[in-house]
Amino acid sequence: MGEDSDITQLLNRWIGGDSDAGDALAPLVYNELRHRAGRVFAGERPGHTLQPTALVNEAFAALVNVDITWQDRAHFFALAARMMRRLLVNHANAKLTEKRGGGALKVTLDPAAVSADDNATELVRLNDALRDLAELDERKAELIELQYFGGLTFAEMEQVTGLSSSTLDRHLRMARAWLKDALTQN
Repeated sequence: MGEDSDITQLLNRWIGGDSDAGDALAPLVYNELRHRAGRVFAGERPGHTLQPTALVNEAFAALVNVDITWQDRAHFFALAARMMRRLLVNHANAKLTEKRGGGALKVTLDPAAVSADDNATELVRLNDALRDLAELDERKAELIELQYFGGLTFAEMEQVTGLSSSTLDRHLRMARAWLKDALTQN
C-alpha cells in the first residue's frame, strides 16, 4: 500500500472516529507538509524568521482542529495550501508592520520567493493580486494557490478540481500571465 492510499484510508478512519487512525495519520501528514514547505522555502537564504518547521507546525495545528469532513488526501492538502498561504501572508504583514516601509519592489512568481522576509511586500502584493484574480476567476486563483502555496502536483490538482492536466496547464498559464500583468502595473 502506498503512502497516498495510507493517508486517504487513515483520513477516512479518523473521520469515522478512530483516534488510533488520527495518531497514525499525524506523522505521515506532518512529514508531507514539511516536504511541501521545504519546497516553498528552497533556495532561500538561511535565517528567515519564519522557518518551514514553524509554518508546518502552525498549519498542522490548524488542520487537526478544523471541523470538516475530509474527502480524501488531496482535499486535505488543498486545505493545507490555503492555510499555509494565510500563515505566510500574516507573517509578511507582521514583517511589514515592523519595518514600516520597504524599498524597491521586485516582482516574481517564484514559489520560493514567498517565504523570504525581504519579500514581505511582494507576498502581500501577490496575495492582493490573487484576491483580485479570484473576483474575476476564482478557479484560476485557486489553482495558483494550490500550486505555489501548497506545492500540489498536477495529479493532485486534477484530483481536487476534477480538471484534466491540459486544462490545468491552460488555466495556470493564463493565471500567471494575468498576475504578472497585475503586479507590474502596480
